[in-house]
Amino acid sequence: PSEEMITLMWSFVVSIYSIGGLLGSLFAGYLSVRFGRKKAMLFTNIPALLSATLMGLSRLCGSFEMIIAGRLFSGVSGGLALNIHLMYAGECAPRKLRGLIAITASTAIAVGKFAGFALGLREVLGVDALWPVLMAANAPPALIQLLTLPFFPDSPRYLLIDKKDKEGCIKAVKQLWGDGDHTAEIDDMMAEQEAIRGEKAKSVCDLFRDKDVRWQLITLFLVSSCMQLIGANVV
Repeated sequence: PSEEMITLMWSFVVSIYSIGGLLGSLFAGYLSVRFGRKKAMLFTNIPALLSATLMGLSRLCGSFEMIIAGRLFSGVSGGLALNIHLMYAGECAPRKLRGLIAITASTAIAVGKFAGFALGLREVLGVDALWPVLMAANAPPALIQLLTLPFFPDSPRYLLIDKKDKEGCIKAVKQLWGDGDHTAEIDDMMAEQEAIRGEKAKSVCDLFRDKDVRWQLITLFLVSSCMQLIGANVV
């Protein structure tokens, strides 16, 4: 192919990750309510492992299309995992640690980017013979989560509010927080359950029309836009 076509193909490889992330984000809310936070988190490992397989075997199969498809699935996994992780981790944390636990998502992203940069050095995996291994490097974290997450309970809030399973909620709380007195937290969840009784889940369009969260949305959009423009993604 011509030099212009090669540039176009590589640009598509890079940018299609964001398209996959958008698709994953749109389905994260539905999956987390339909199947629960834990099962939804387990589901995110499927596109992650699929992307690693496609990109890792792309050179052997002589197919650049596999890299494009792998990047798309990797984006879907990222869009799902980031949203569901925040939900699951925040709901599993006791109230006094909830803010701290929510920051783990940003910390993990930073560590992941650093690991990616480090593995991409020419002294490590960034050489002609090893780049398929580098592009399949997201498989080990996905496998670790797939093997360990089943031993964790589901979100207490999901069990109580969405599943109406109070006994399961109490059991999950004890497994996560120990055998102490957690009556206050459970009472808060019960009060929330009563407050939202009969209300339907908001869609994305409902969120944009809700004046109560208008300034919060504007703030998040501004912060996210600035993050895209500071140059980190270009690097």
